[in-house]
Amino acid sequence: MRLTKSLTALAAVAFALVAAMLLAAPAQAAGPAYVALGDSYAAGNGAGNYISSSGDCHRSNSAYPALWASAHSPSSFTFAACSGAVTTDVINNQLGSLNASTGLVSITVGGDDAGFSDVITTCVTGSDDTCVSRVNTAESYITNTLPARLDAVYNAVHSKAPAAKVVVLDYPHLYKLNTLCLGLSSTKHNKLNEAADLIDSTIAARAAAHGFTFGDVRTTFNGHELCSGDDYLHSLVISPTWESYHPTATGHSKGYLPVLTTDAS
Repeated sequence: MRLTKSLTALAAVAFALVAAMLLAAPAQAAGPAYVALGDSYAAGNGAGNYISSSGDCHRSNSAYPALWASAHSPSSFTFAACSGAVTTDVINNQLGSLNASTGLVSITVGGDDAGFSDVITTCVTGSDDTCVSRVNTAESYITNTLPARLDAVYNAVHSKAPAAKVVVLDYPHLYKLNTLCLGLSSTKHNKLNEAADLIDSTIAARAAAHGFTFGDVRTTFNGHELCSGDDYLHSLVISPTWESYHPTATGHSKGYLPVLTTDAS
């Protein structure tokens, strides 16, 4: 009887000590307040699983910002990216949640400034010469006008969220070259990839000038472009047409998300 009482007393003491230790242990810190900005490549056009309340912004729960937030439990998550957004749209419509406590910002923008949708439409429906001419016009814009527009949006982001880590993600090549592929000609494939390289190098340079982190998704999409046989992108989609030439859900989970995960850490 005495032994039983002693053991019971010891157990009670042990339980009290464990409870005290658990109560005293610091709670696991939440991730940084996260705001996702940008255009259709950030919103998730093509990824499916769309958020009905986002309307024509076509934000997806399978897009890379939502996937990162789900995996890292930020203290808050604002998904502001919107289909069709250009740099001025980001400045005017997407920065409302940024503040001094914002810890992480991701952004993909610039493609619509350069006329991505019209370039694709022209190259799908027109001749090689027409496609090349339209891409040349876009490249002139990327070289001469886009840098200042990127500077404006990056300046605005830094001004509103001066303590945030900003990860600027770019655009993948659309096509795997030198492969047998039905559809657009090799001339068009080469020209569209050339434009992707130009806009990506422009984004990289302006991001570096602002002290931001540049995330290059061409590395993770390598071998998974259109015509690769393991595509992370849609080709022409009849319905809904706005999914055409955008990353699939796999493109977001295996193409974009690993780059953001690495660069946000």
